[in-house]
Amino acid sequence: MSTTEMPLFPLSAVLLPYGRMPLQIFEQRYLDLIRDCMKTSSGFGVVWLRSGEEVAPRGSEQQLGDTGTVARIVDFDQLPNGLLGVTIQGGERFRLSDTRVAKNGLVLGDVVLETMPEAAALDEEWSPLRDILESLGQHPHVRRLGLDIDFEDAWQVGYSLAQLLPLEESLKYSLLNADDVDEMMDQLDLILSEISGEG
Repeated sequence: MSTTEMPLFPLSAVLLPYGRMPLQIFEQRYLDLIRDCMKTSSGFGVVWLRSGEEVAPRGSEQQLGDTGTVARIVDFDQLPNGLLGVTIQGGERFRLSDTRVAKNGLVLGDVVLETMPEAAALDEEWSPLRDILESLGQHPHVRRLGLDIDFEDAWQVGYSLAQLLPLEESLKYSLLNADDVDEMMDQLDLILSEISGEG
């Protein structure tokens, strides 16, 4: 498997494939990154910041997750506070093998990209998860994200639902690392049962 260099955006939140997330950009290194990505229609890597600060001084200790997600910009706007707001969507997963810091403070990573999973039929037992996602989709905050989901694809339903739910980031990271759709959907089902007190 070949390694690719990719600019990274460490976040205290996990981005999942198919998931959408709004970001507020104010640091110059990230303004430059967003500008370059929009010019070239390229993506950047979002990695979970297990510990350390998002706005980290150069050389400070950040502990990053080994698995990340390629982010692509799907919308942008100037926010009322004058900052740049972008909406990103998760694409392929990647494994992070090494990092270094560029002169402008941007973290660069050596990553091994994975292909997007093939669509998987949504089993009847998982239809309650689809129902929850459909009802969440009516919320004004979620509608603003402009989600485009194939509700018959279990991967898209599972990842999109996990992205929207107010779960611990460690749980989202665990779902990101699931290697097959049954594992991910069963894990998500169990989390929801525990939340609702049925577990």
